Amino acid sequence: MTDEARSGRLVYLGSVADRLFKDRREAGSVLAGLLEKYRDRSDVVVLGLPRGGVPVAYEVARALHAPLDLFLVRKLGVPGHDELAMGAIASGGVVVLNDDVVRSFGIRPDDIRRVAEEEAGELTRRERAYRGGRPPLDVRGKVVILVDDGLATGSSMFAAISALRELNPSQIVIAVPAAPEPTCRRLKAAVDEVVCATTPSPFLAVGQSYYDFAQTTDDEVRELLRDAWSARQEPKATRT
Repeated sequence: MTDEARSGRLVYLGSVADRLFKDRREAGSVLAGLLEKYRDRSDVVVLGLPRGGVPVAYEVARALHAPLDLFLVRKLGVPGHDELAMGAIASGGVVVLNDDVVRSFGIRPDDIRRVAEEEAGELTRRERAYRGGRPPLDVRGKVVILVDDGLATGSSMFAAISALRELNPSQIVIAVPAAPEPTCRRLKAAVDEVVCATTPSPFLAVGQSYYDFAQTTDDEVRELLRDAWSARQEPKATRT
């Protein structure tokens, strides 16, 4: 593994750029090994981006003995071309736009507002459904490790970073199993640390870094969050 420090920030790059992970759970275990310095720290919180990032984050949180929660981000699709992102919206209503896409398609402010309002409604619905009434973790003054199952352009992650800043964490650490090296480097300028386990080249799609990239279901997200929450409530065994 190589590392590179610039402006006081560190990027970890996996030694095997094109490694394939069995599934998201295995990818989370690999990431946890790269985040070992955060283990057993009371100031660390792990947040997964639903849906695919939650199984990865679950394994990271379990290995680090850290609390787990989710942080929602929704893509803002170009009107008439929903598969193409013109930006993203995250918890807290923070909107991040891809100016190049907006200009290229001549997207009007009213259209951006309409799409953002629609996605904000879905974001709120999912947040309530996933948490089962439990309040979000308080991340003020905490080291937040923000986890996804992979990144391409990183637009959703940038939206998440902007929203997290409003919650006043002490540090933000981005951790992903796979992402293009240029994306990892761009993220480095926005956060305290970036951990990219692998950096495939050429990078065609996140799913190509996995043998099993089946869609994560809502039920799986809820179950993992319940398990993590229950584990945190269990009394710790008395040490002798």
